[in-house]
Amino acid sequence: MIEFHLSVDALGKTRFAYSPLAEVASSLRLLGEGRHAYVIMPWLRDVRGALQRLDFDLLQTLAPPGRWAPEFLFAWSYNPAITIEQQLDAMSRLPGGQILDDLRGTWKDGAVPPNLEELLNDEEALPGRVSDLIFDYWQVAIAPFWQRIRSVLDDDVAYRGAKAFTDGIFSMFTDLHPEITLVDRVLKIDKPHHRDASYQGTQITLLPSVFVWPNLIIGHEAPHEFSLTYAARGVGRVWEGLPSAANPMEDLDSLIGRTRAAILRRLDVPMTTTQLARDLHQSPSTVSEHLTVLRGNGLLISWRAGRGVLYRRTPLASSLMAASEAQGKSGQASTPA
Repeated sequence: MIEFHLSVDALGKTRFAYSPLAEVASSLRLLGEGRHAYVIMPWLRDVRGALQRLDFDLLQTLAPPGRWAPEFLFAWSYNPAITIEQQLDAMSRLPGGQILDDLRGTWKDGAVPPNLEELLNDEEALPGRVSDLIFDYWQVAIAPFWQRIRSVLDDDVAYRGAKAFTDGIFSMFTDLHPEITLVDRVLKIDKPHHRDASYQGTQITLLPSVFVWPNLIIGHEAPHEFSLTYAARGVGRVWEGLPSAANPMEDLDSLIGRTRAAILRRLDVPMTTTQLARDLHQSPSTVSEHLTVLRGNGLLISWRAGRGVLYRRTPLASSLMAASEAQGKSGQASTPA
């Protein structure tokens, strides 16, 4: 059991952070846990072919599942606009020895795989080589879905911020993860540890993640600081409604129009007008007009989050899409060969 005694000062320093690089590491760890992969099957279906073009076996040695995670891959920033390019640039300038020690520590419960051992033999080239491997993976496995992922992360931060505002700051931790309980001002984490650990007056950084599910990762950045990388609410929604040749939903296009149907498909996760416009390659003003019509007919809800407005489809819209999908499948089944 690990216990964090939360002082008023520490609670006042609780902040959210973002890390595209941590999502890369968490996705690689999750792919190594075959028993949990059913949650990400729609994503895996779309990227499986592209992954075969990468040195995927070597990639998985960088962030294997297990008790230990490589700290250099879980770097984070308080800047919500942080990019993978900025993080990889910073990582490529780390001393090779630091990355080497970190990777060996990740495998301290077992033998270092031969392909990773070969990589570690060139300490000077190690930061650049690891950075290149990760960027290749990012481009094919994460970048096409990053907008959807970020929408869920932003939604989680908005949810917890609103909860803290209405119910007090302690309420942010009540449903953070099943391993976490809060008793008075003591945050208890039910994780195996070499001994019961108790930390006083600790500063907390919370990092919502899509790929860390169902795990919880604890980082110790300094003696009086720690971070919690936890599963954002609605991780399953990220992969809902991904385009599929088997489900074109052409009837829905005919009913409400192709652009409005495309908007509904994407709004299984919250998105802003600007995000939708970029995704659909249309102007924000055009997308805004469609959003107004859809919202006026009960197919969308909206709420303000920071400087932007997020939209998400309603249960009515989801029912409409499900009915269209069922009709499409029925029509395909009755079509003569």
